[in-house]
Order: sequence, then C-alpha cells, then structure tokens
Amino acid sequence: MTGLLRDPSLSGLTLVVIDFEGLTPTGRPAEPTEVAALALRPEDGRLVEVGRFESLIRPPTDVPVTARNAAQTGITAQMLARADPSAVVMARLDAHLSAPPYRLVAHHAPTEAGMIARQAAHCPTLAATPLLDTIRLAKALTPGLGSYSLDNLLAHYGIARPADRHRAMPDVTVTALLLERLLTNGNAAGQWSTLRDLDTAAGLQPKRPPPAEQDALF
Repeated sequence: MTGLLRDPSLSGLTLVVIDFEGLTPTGRPAEPTEVAALALRPEDGRLVEVGRFESLIRPPTDVPVTARNAAQTGITAQMLARADPSAVVMARLDAHLSAPPYRLVAHHAPTEAGMIARQAAHCPTLAATPLLDTIRLAKALTPGLGSYSLDNLLAHYGIARPADRHRAMPDVTVTALLLERLLTNGNAAGQWSTLRDLDTAAGLQPKRPPPAEQDALF
C-alpha cells in the first residue's frame, strides 16, 4: 500500500470511515440511533488514526425501538432516551470536519449516504463529501465471492469479528481494517495506485438532500 498512499492526490486527504445504526419504521426512511466515525490519514505509506467520534442518537418519539432492534444492536430505548437528537449529534460530528479534503468510507455506502443526505441541514460538510464503498472495492478486487456482507468479508480476509458487532464503533473499526487490507491487496495486484483509481472502482457522489416540505398554498 506504500505506493498508493504516496500518490500526491492523497496528500492531505483524510479518510473518514463512518457507520450508522438505525431504526426502519414502516413507510418511512431509516432513523439513525448511533453514529461512529474514524478519521485516517496517509502518513509514511500507512493509514494513521487522527481522530474518532461516536454518539447515540435519540430517534423521534413516534419511532419505537423494537425487541428485534434491541436484540441485534444492544441499543435499548432507555439508552436512547438519554441521547441527543440527530440535529445536535450530526452538527457536532460535522464540526470536526474542519481540515478538508475528505473521503467518507462505508460498507454499502449508499445506506450511509442516504442517512447523511436526510440530515444535510445539520451536517453540510459531511453531506457534500464524496464516498468510497468497501463493497465495491471488494467486488473489484475479489469477484465471485457470492456474498460481500461485512461478516463474510471479515472471514475471507481473516479479520476477527468483534463481539459487539452491529454497534457503530466496532463496525467502523473492522471496516477500517478491511479498507486497509483492500487497499494493500489492490495496490499489490495493480488494481489501484491513485485516488482516481479508487474513485473509479468504488466512488459514490453524495446523495441530494430530500426537498424541504412546503406549507400548502391553499
């Protein structure tokens, strides 16, 4: 990966690995209940952590935490009742993004892009940042795996599955390890040697925020 991380286009770039946990109410978009982000910067041919952020997010009062949600993530309604709402949390996260340029990195990045777009009013920097999808990187590097779920890719690349999988920071941490493995192996195989190569293989532009609701004219 040394050659890739010394590409001039990566100089000064911060890769922000991000993950949301959320609830999906019937007939409505997903509502975030937790977010975590891990900032990585290329230094001397390797990725070095330069910051991290994590927070629970209180969902709207009409979006319940189901028993299934709580069993999967360990996040209970009682935990969320003490958390700040999404507007506060996302603004706090966005305030950390003060030294561009950035690329967001996520596993199945369209999901994270959608979550961010719906919060764009509170996190304008985050909402304008392009993404890289580790699923697309894995498909380009290792076609024919069958499943590109995070668990399957962790097993394929020999990365230990965290005990508290489906919490945002553990998922971000192993996604960062997966990213490093994909960058290293892809660079060694000649798949990518520049940021442009990564964008071509796995880039995703930010999603447009949904239109603001307008009061009825009549």
